[in-house]
Amino acid sequence: MSRYSKDWQQIALTIKDQAGWRCSKCRCQCLRPGDPTKHLTKSERTKITLTVHHHNRMPEDNRPENLIALCTSCHLSYHNRKQSNIPPGQLSFDF
Repeated sequence: MSRYSKDWQQIALTIKDQAGWRCSKCRCQCLRPGDPTKHLTKSERTKITLTVHHHNRMPEDNRPENLIALCTSCHLSYHNRKQSNIPPGQLSFDF
């Protein structure tokens, strides 16, 4: 059973929209839904994919103040510094 709420995709989309599709840490401009990506490699797409991180590492807690929009690199850095409940190898990103 997933620890994420059924409306997680919509919550995450809202957080990304509010961030202007920029990483809140490094300010990288990330891909928006519908942006052309055929000219990008998978690695390039991954680098500019925006994700949403839970500050308190609890996927059930979707209060806006607990959520932050991060590019893939910055999100993984939080997890690599053991600031997460999910090992980096278990993270998945939609492309």
